[in-house]
Amino acid sequence: MDSHASLNQTNSSVPHTCTENTLVEEHMYPTAYSLFFIVGFPANCLSLYVALHIRQRNELGVYLFNLALSDLTFTVGLSLWLDFLWQGTWVHGGHVCVLSVYLLFTNFYISDALLCCIAVDRYLAVVHPLKYLFLRKVGTATVVSVAIWVLVVSFNAATITWDDSYNEYNMVSVCFDIFPLSENVARVNVVRFFLGFIVPVVLVVCSSCGICEAVKSNQATEEQERKRVSRLLGVVLLCLGFCFGPIHIMMLLRSLTDDCRSLALLLYPYKISLAISSLNCLVDPVLYCFVTRTGKANVTQVVLFIQGKKRGKGQDTIQLEQKEVFSASLTHALTGVIQE
Repeated sequence: MDSHASLNQTNSSVPHTCTENTLVEEHMYPTAYSLFFIVGFPANCLSLYVALHIRQRNELGVYLFNLALSDLTFTVGLSLWLDFLWQGTWVHGGHVCVLSVYLLFTNFYISDALLCCIAVDRYLAVVHPLKYLFLRKVGTATVVSVAIWVLVVSFNAATITWDDSYNEYNMVSVCFDIFPLSENVARVNVVRFFLGFIVPVVLVVCSSCGICEAVKSNQATEEQERKRVSRLLGVVLLCLGFCFGPIHIMMLLRSLTDDCRSLALLLYPYKISLAISSLNCLVDPVLYCFVTRTGKANVTQVVLFIQGKKRGKGQDTIQLEQKEVFSASLTHALTGVIQE
């Protein structure tokens, strides 16, 4: 009998050895996820609206739209995890559990891939503005986005299984937090670490370095434009490094650990890293609402619309704002300045 099989037997006979909970954990995690859901749902609804308008103008909007759609789907799924955390047991059955795990990892790697696309797209726009124009068309971005969805969905369908996601013991159902890991999950986690984290980080860092060098060497670039590009790259790196870095490191460590005592030591850091990864659904809206110029204009438009409705002047305000956004976008495109 191999080590993983014996560990599974140990975990079945002594279920709390690797998964013991404390009062702090029982209250801290549900509270954190509740805040994520309360803030994340309206933020991603607004982001989806903003990205929908940007999508009609350039290829960056296509990536932002798909990113917003992925985040909104994940945020809706948070309600199931909240119920699980508050009750301490999974009451929605195995099929919903597998679907929830599926949505979790789909959001992870859809976000990873789209953030890479955004970084590479900005690299091409800044460093090679007159080359590879076919890669920066709306049609190309649409094809790339569809391909990303298909690849991620197919990979998750092939690697996420019922036995690795859902477990029942003494009338208590557990979803996702199954210890120790099976050999299948351990192998998949190693693949996820390299393809889902290391490769995207390398691509984004290389693209960011190239953009920074080009911006610094171009004397014609305005200081405000440099700051805006820096903010965009900073948010992308924050999403990858802070949100996805800890969870992938913990997934790798758990895959390399083969005894229950070590798994118990990794349990709290792992759950904290999982909570941090959920911040992704809050950080991503910053990309299109508070970093890109068009996103800012659309957020302002929404605020003015709400205020205008209260004053009975909503329609005039919106039309005026739309004209200003269109005029700014047209001037920006004609002058050859980078537009997000």
